[in-house]
Formats: sequence, structure tokens, C-alpha cells
Amino acid sequence: MAELVAVCRVHQLLPDAGTVGVTAIDKRAVAGRVKAGTHGLYADVQADRVHHGGPEQAVYAYAEEDARFWAAELGREITPGLFGENLRTRGLDVGGALIGERWRVGSAVLEVTQPRTPCATFARRLGSPERWVRRFTEANRTGAYLRVVETGELGAGDAVEVVSRPTHGVSVADWFGAWNAGPEGFAEAARLASALRRAADDGELRPSEDMDTRMTKAMNR
Repeated sequence: MAELVAVCRVHQLLPDAGTVGVTAIDKRAVAGRVKAGTHGLYADVQADRVHHGGPEQAVYAYAEEDARFWAAELGREITPGLFGENLRTRGLDVGGALIGERWRVGSAVLEVTQPRTPCATFARRLGSPERWVRRFTEANRTGAYLRVVETGELGAGDAVEVVSRPTHGVSVADWFGAWNAGPEGFAEAARLASALRRAADDGELRPSEDMDTRMTKAMNR
């Protein structure tokens, strides 16, 4: 059974060398039930509102199985929240989740919107491992952003139930891999974007603004 290992929210804002000057990536596991609203978890914040947060990136989920992969790669424990995630899951293939797939977690319903794109702040959070952004990209273990379709409460130990899956078949990992493959991935990215566009036209999918922009670019390059 898929379940939540931990629910995480910001512990403190930290100084950061990026343009904003601070970062809210320091997420840590919290006890008890947490409200999930349109803009994310209650009492969680994002410092860089240009690239993070908002209804389409309200919640970030990362799989325990992928965290264990990185623990072995980096030789350190990857505690819940270290990657900036709000939800640490177990028993759920987050990378295999389809764009537009919906999960019931506690009394909330969440919808997968897009993969996470790693940034320099993420690298600094981990002490800047060599080639971190590229390594994270090449491993294609990105986790997923979700929008909150039905507000509710969730907590560690809650089951994660997949309640609906669109028919287009494009997963988080499929899209991220093709989008980041360079020129050799252009044809595949265009194919996936076309499938997503058809799903959107049929009313099966509501792409995030970022995904919509990338889909259009993939179909026209």
C-alpha cells in the first residue's frame, strides 16, 4: 500500500546566494494533521515566488525509494524534507505518475502537474555536490509537483490512493527525460506534447502554465 512517510513544511528561511537572498527549501517533517489548501500546506511558504509555489506547484512529493537511491549515491541520509519536498511517499512510483493523475491523501485530493526542475539553490542546500543539477537531471528521479483539487487534511501514515489516471500515458519521468534529452529528444518530446495537448483539448487534462508553454515549444521546434 502506498503511504505518506512524512509531511514537511518550512522550518526556517535560510540566507541564500540566489537573487532573492533567502530560501525556504529547509523543509522538515511535522507531527499531526496538516491542512492542504489551494496554495499549498498550511504554514508553508516559498521565498522565490517567481519559480516556486502557486496553485500549480502547491505541493511537492518525493518518493522514499528515490531518496534511498540518492542516499547511496551521496553517502548520506536523505531525511524527509531535505530535498525541499512537502510529502515523502513510500510504495508509490512518483516518476511513473501520469501528468494529470489524481491522488487521495487523507481528506485531500491532489493532481500531478509537472516534474521538478533542479536549480542552483537545490545544489547549495546539499552542499553543492559535484555536477549536482546535471546528476539529478540525468537520474530522472525528480519527484512531482501537484495542485490541490480538493482541500483537506493529511498526515504521516495516510494512504496515498490513485483515484484517477488520464489515458494519454505520459508520465512525469517520460516528459522530463524527453524534455531534457537535447536535440535527440526533440521528436519524442514533440510526440509526448502532442498526446498531452490532445488530452487537454478533450478536457481530460488541465496543463500547468509552465507545462503548457513547454508543450507548445516542443511541438514547434
